[in-house]
Amino acid sequence: MQRRLFFKVIVIVMLMLLLGIPLMMIESTVAGRMYYRTEAAASIASDSVGEQTVIGPVLVVPYTEEVDLRESMPDGKVKITTSTAQRRHLVFPDDLQVQGAIGAERRYRGIHEVLVYNGQHTFSGSFTLPMVADLPRAKDARVTPAGQPYLALPIEDVRGLREIPQLQWGGNSVEFAQDAQLGAYKRGLHARLGAAALEGGQVQFAFALNLAGMERLSFIPVGKNNVVSLKSDWPHPQFNGRFLPEKREIAATGFSATWRVPSLAANVRQELLNMVADDWEGRAHAQAKAPAAQAPGPGAAGALDRFSVALIEPVNSYSLADRATKYGLLFVALTFAAFFVFEILKALPIHPVQYALVGLSLAMFFLLLLGLSEHFPFAWAYAAASAACIGLIGYYLAHVLHDRRRGFAFGAALTLLYGALYALLCSEDNALVLGSLLLFAVLAALMVATRKVDWYRVGAAAA
Repeated sequence: MQRRLFFKVIVIVMLMLLLGIPLMMIESTVAGRMYYRTEAAASIASDSVGEQTVIGPVLVVPYTEEVDLRESMPDGKVKITTSTAQRRHLVFPDDLQVQGAIGAERRYRGIHEVLVYNGQHTFSGSFTLPMVADLPRAKDARVTPAGQPYLALPIEDVRGLREIPQLQWGGNSVEFAQDAQLGAYKRGLHARLGAAALEGGQVQFAFALNLAGMERLSFIPVGKNNVVSLKSDWPHPQFNGRFLPEKREIAATGFSATWRVPSLAANVRQELLNMVADDWEGRAHAQAKAPAAQAPGPGAAGALDRFSVALIEPVNSYSLADRATKYGLLFVALTFAAFFVFEILKALPIHPVQYALVGLSLAMFFLLLLGLSEHFPFAWAYAAASAACIGLIGYYLAHVLHDRRRGFAFGAALTLLYGALYALLCSEDNALVLGSLLLFAVLAALMVATRKVDWYRVGAAAA
């Protein structure tokens, strides 16, 4: 007796599931556009400069270690051979202070935009200089200096340098040269210091670093005490890494942040020693066997503790469009449920083709939203796409339901639904509770509207 009503419900459910196919295609399109945006960022990075990571500075002391090896010969004599190894001793700053200012601007590749920055940073601090007698050695080994000590400053992408920095070292001025020369970390700068760096005592250093980059700037704290202060005119920072700022202020005119990281809180020193100070001669021999391998930059040191700040867009149109598309099937389900309840209450049959056309227009909203958000601010794109779809559906339903007021009523209900979705998108932290309240309100409205419906009678009338 209720077979026809049952079949109608099955057809509506099948239509709703079939509309999931265009929604999945739209979601795939969003993912593709996000991929193109990533490619655009990679293209800009390859043509100009990428994200930046700075290690150091670190004082490197090269020396030669000689050990006499005694070997007993068959004739009873003792043969003495000398084993020589080239070593590097790393000295880390006692205090490291960085004062930086970052200016942000937009770069475009087609319709895609990427944030880049130009940073003015002042590094200062002090080192406790070693003496030759203090250099690490094996038992009964002799050590002699091998070349000049130098200050190593690994930088992820040296193309971001806007001028050659000058190192102020104990009252002397030294110009930095190419190549960090810190073991495997070749990218960056170094400054030769002369033999005076092995006379012991404490020395003050300072230099200014004009460094440009794209989107993210990271620091790896190598000092015993590290204090990094940054400020920028960009009001939307994102702090990442193992350490968050001790102080931060974010306003409409920009942000400022300060990190304080002692060496006891980070594993940087020991990890750097393990990576680059064990046996440089052996590492150089291993690299000689694979000359085609590119030396990693500081960003490749994934094991090193770091902190960073990223300049982000407050509204990422692709991520918001992707999140909106995930609610597409819910939109279709709620609209079909409203149609079905209206059909039951008003005894006004709605054909499955009409269900399908309204469902397709709902799916079209998400495609319009994606296309418009690439050229206009997301709020404007959302308003234009929702107004177009609501207007189309309201006009269509005014004729399908044989009453303009009914069409306008459905349009008003869709306006509330689109408004609720926009609130979900703009409040990511409260999306779950808002979504739960929305579904509860819809279910409560359906239950109240159908509280007096005799479903057995409805089935009999349909039969």
